[in-house]
Amino acid sequence: MEAEHGDVTDAHVERGRMASLAAAVGRSARKGGERARAGVHAVADRIVANAPRIPVRDLAALREQFPGLGPEEIADKLVAGAANGTSTVGAGVGAAAMLPAPPAMPTELAAEIIGVASIEIKLIAELHEVYGMRAPGTVRQRAIAYLGAWAQERGIDAAVPATVNTALGVQMKRELRQQVLKRSFRNLPSLAPFMIGAAVGAALNRRDTHKLARKIRKDLRTRQVPWGALPPLQA
Repeated sequence: MEAEHGDVTDAHVERGRMASLAAAVGRSARKGGERARAGVHAVADRIVANAPRIPVRDLAALREQFPGLGPEEIADKLVAGAANGTSTVGAGVGAAAMLPAPPAMPTELAAEIIGVASIEIKLIAELHEVYGMRAPGTVRQRAIAYLGAWAQERGIDAAVPATVNTALGVQMKRELRQQVLKRSFRNLPSLAPFMIGAAVGAALNRRDTHKLARKIRKDLRTRQVPWGALPPLQA
């Protein structure tokens, strides 16, 4: 009888330990999730803050830089340059993982996403210039519109107000955070050790920039305005 009572007591103790362990794991998971969300929000906020400060060449400057080239040829040049830029960013972060005592990788990953976003938002803005589809509004309003295009991976349509999104609304913030989260998972292989990380980071960023550019250009071609039909542009 005493042995049976002891077995019951042991069982209660074991269940108590398991319950405590499960609770501890749950708390840890919740804290980890909260930290992850906070990190995504911080990166998204930084991208929003940077967007109006990204230098964008207007159509006149692009035509002067690439004399004699048409829209498609200039667009090709812009995409190649942006892909090289994001590739370099990816290689730099990947190479950091080679160090004997690598820096805090979450910080490195955040820096990569912000750097890549800046390059790709600039590319999107200049592609809109080349295809005669400049977003309306002030510099900040155009920056927010192109930020939305980056988050949605599509070109904007100035004729449809909902696609311009010159105000940073709840929906755009959600889409932006989703894009940041998606990029975070995509870019994790760049933090692999040794030179593998540099090579993978460069290749993934180059591929993703080309993929994004194809989507944007496909949208813009359907609404392209010939250069001769464009009104004078205002800063």
